Amino acid sequence: MDYLKGSELVADIQKFFGVRKVRDKTNPSSKEYIVENRFWYHLFVFSTALGDETFYSAFIPFWFWNVDGAVGRRMVLVWTIIMYVGQGIKDILRWPRPGPPAFRLQHKWALEYGMPSTHAMVGVSIPFSIILYTMDRYQYNVPLGVCAAVVWCTLICISRLYLGMHSVLDVIVGLALAIVLMVPLVPIVDFLDSYLLTNPISPILLLVSSILVIVYYPNSGKWTPTRGDTSMILGVCVGIHVGAWLNYQTGLMQATTKHLAAPYVIMWPSYHMLFRMLLRTIIGFGCVLLTKELFRHLTYQVLCAVLGVDADDLKKSENTLQNKHKTFVDLSCKYVYCGMIGFNTLYMLPQLFRALGIERPTFFTEI
Repeated sequence: MDYLKGSELVADIQKFFGVRKVRDKTNPSSKEYIVENRFWYHLFVFSTALGDETFYSAFIPFWFWNVDGAVGRRMVLVWTIIMYVGQGIKDILRWPRPGPPAFRLQHKWALEYGMPSTHAMVGVSIPFSIILYTMDRYQYNVPLGVCAAVVWCTLICISRLYLGMHSVLDVIVGLALAIVLMVPLVPIVDFLDSYLLTNPISPILLLVSSILVIVYYPNSGKWTPTRGDTSMILGVCVGIHVGAWLNYQTGLMQATTKHLAAPYVIMWPSYHMLFRMLLRTIIGFGCVLLTKELFRHLTYQVLCAVLGVDADDLKKSENTLQNKHKTFVDLSCKYVYCGMIGFNTLYMLPQLFRALGIERPTFFTEI
């Protein structure tokens, strides 16, 4: 276990994929490594992006607008719960990320702890929840889908080792934890999605429970960006399910008897359908970016005004657990603007698409 946890094995993996130590130390400002194989570097940089904020921001809205909302809601719930557990365990265990002789080819997550790898957990939760929730809903080659999910997950896991961000043990525990959690979560979330969609007080339950788990998030003893990332994930989840709830409660979302019983046949889209999908994606992402900037700025300014602090000074202040105002404003801001992105993705934008005549026909029937 010490070998799996240690940095030596990570260094060996990096060497195998063409990351070599620089022997010449005459230039102190130069990197201590060189990348000899650019193919592996670019592949693993892309692969690691499959588990970060940029990917979530693009993939989740695209899935709802262009694929299947019922599967999307369940996938988001599974992803949120698994990520919260993984992020919380990180700040409880406080295991450092690999150090020398391994190299860190990225520094984006350097302030976070390493155990378990939440990238590995995402690599399990998203693709395999899609497989599990679509295998009885659509007619397609399930073994081929499983193979694609395995490749997706494998690339993410190897990328974390290649980039020097996790030990092998971090990745193994992340994979095992996600698999163990998904065994009860998949059927529970299937029931929970229906409950949240139909219960009249679902928004209150979602808001109260999400705020409570943010407030009582495990204290790591030092400031890390993990809690902020978790607030963003919870905000997206709450916004999506409140938007879906409002669609259902206002009668916009209704089950239909026009469609054949599941599993449905997947048909290749026509050029007209592809054009409308392209329009939905372009208009939708433009609105998502606008929502993010508008509510991030507005929420920050309003909260600073309520607290009686200068917004510019607060932004420049240091991130510490003692800086209560900054922690509160940052967490609240991320929760609100991500919640609004999720809400607009499920409620406002589909109605805009309908008004423009580019809606996906089955969007409001996917219960």
